[in-house]
Amino acid sequence: MGKIVDIVIPDLGPDKDVDLIDIMVSVGDRVEEEDGLITLETEKASMDVPTTQAGIIKEILVKVGDKVNSGDLIAKVEVEDDNSVAATAPKEQPKQEAPKAASTSASKPIPTVVDASGAGEVKGQVLVIGAGPGGYSAAFRCADLGLQTVLVERHDTLGGVCLNVGCIPSKALLHVAKVIEEAEHISHAGIKFSKPEIDLKGVADYKSGVVKRLTDGLSGMARMRNITVIQGTASFIDEHSVIVNHTKEDKKTVVKFDNCIIAAGSQSSKMPFIPHEDPRIWDSTNALEVKEVPKKMLIMGGGIIGLEMGTVYQKLGSEVDVVIRGPQVMTGTDKDIVKVYTKANEKRFNFMFKTQTQAIIPKEEGIYVEFKGDNAPEPKTYDVVLVAMGRSPNGLKIGLENTNVEVDDKGFISVDNQMRTKVPHIFAIGDIVGGPMLAHKAVHEGHVAAEVIAGHKAYFEPKQIPGIAYTFPEIATAGLSEIEAKEAGINYEVASFPWSASGRAIASDVSGAGLTKLIFDKDTDQLIGGAIVGDNAGELLGEISLALEMDCDAEDIALTIHAHPTLHESVGMAAEIFHGSITDMPNAKAVKK
Repeated sequence: MGKIVDIVIPDLGPDKDVDLIDIMVSVGDRVEEEDGLITLETEKASMDVPTTQAGIIKEILVKVGDKVNSGDLIAKVEVEDDNSVAATAPKEQPKQEAPKAASTSASKPIPTVVDASGAGEVKGQVLVIGAGPGGYSAAFRCADLGLQTVLVERHDTLGGVCLNVGCIPSKALLHVAKVIEEAEHISHAGIKFSKPEIDLKGVADYKSGVVKRLTDGLSGMARMRNITVIQGTASFIDEHSVIVNHTKEDKKTVVKFDNCIIAAGSQSSKMPFIPHEDPRIWDSTNALEVKEVPKKMLIMGGGIIGLEMGTVYQKLGSEVDVVIRGPQVMTGTDKDIVKVYTKANEKRFNFMFKTQTQAIIPKEEGIYVEFKGDNAPEPKTYDVVLVAMGRSPNGLKIGLENTNVEVDDKGFISVDNQMRTKVPHIFAIGDIVGGPMLAHKAVHEGHVAAEVIAGHKAYFEPKQIPGIAYTFPEIATAGLSEIEAKEAGINYEVASFPWSASGRAIASDVSGAGLTKLIFDKDTDQLIGGAIVGDNAGELLGEISLALEMDCDAEDIALTIHAHPTLHESVGMAAEIFHGSITDMPNAKAVKK
């Protein structure tokens, strides 16, 4: 008879009382090492817990519905004497040769046994620099493909700018702003609320709680994948090693790698004429702290970040001016889409189009700003100036001069369609390689880089990259804009469905600020682009994105039955307009009698 070994829940990090949702084995089953035993569900994800021993299941000590924690006993396994090892004891790892760059097969992952935070040297088959959405996705994919992975992140928690001081906290604050907005506008329907009492600490705590829930989940998933995580900033020593300066400690760690994925992201652009050292000059990170609500705020730039944060602060009580160099907000977005947004926000913001700041002078009473341009107002004094004039890549800040990786003077890294740089075993993804600076683009690029390193034939060749402004109303786009179609010389036709003809939009009181627009190639009837402006536009964009990827034509979309009444059916109706089968509004293509 063999020995009985206890199998326990591995380290779950900060997660407590995790739900056990499935048991994959029964008493008497034979299991091999790494076979799944149970499935747990945390707030972030579901995860399988494997057995650390091969043998026969003799006893199962948990049941579906239990709340479990790190170290809890799961089962007892009978193992052969020569296979018997305490389940919780670290196992000696077999020596294995690290795969060459872009090898045709991936080796089994080596569980991390090095405390990277205090070690002088760490080795990995893959090093990922930056743990934003692209970076952590690349690292997780590498680990899942059997590669020993090291992940370096400068923030206290995984998630990068997006999760810590970008996409996620801003959406939490926009949710708060949306609730205020809806409460203010429901009085005409017989529901009246008093003016909201705003507790800024409560708002900030809510935002921080959202971030913590997600970052804790990422940390747990990194542990489950045996990824070595080092907190600090990395700089290349040569083409096979970096030095990491630890963020919180006076320590340095050398990381040696066979392959590297650079996902070092970007940062808010700094303008030389702006006194950024003054605490009343904010960037988006400062704005997300919600420590105060300035009475008067100036937003420099008519892009997405500034308009989103301006929306938040306007709902919290600020008077907001927006200075815009050009004739419209969101440069590059089609005029008919922007027109709907601008009209809906005429009372929210004081837009100053074709205007620039000429001088920004900190004074005791506030930030004194002088303007120039076609519509320049008299000088004004603001409590806060939010600088939202784009982002700059970090390619010039990570020691790439010590490698042959090609970087331009702005900091963008040159890559091919496999995300490979000029150095074959070094890859780059995300903001740092150019194109739209969007988390979801970086995620897909990260998957490609990881799969190429593991020997798979993977390429980043998307037919569309969706973009969303989470403003009120939202603007969502995919594929070509009308501007781009015209510049490309395409014989195109636009089909737009106004939400004023949508039953759901009218019932939901969002019909006044909504439009669904599809762009078709007139020669082939194929969809080449689309845009939606309106409530929850981002949630409606998925069909357009999929239709573009699948090369759908107008008939494919128009003949797809869409649920009624929904805002989503506006996509189908826009296709019907082009197809000539629309019945919910006058049909310009109807047969004339």
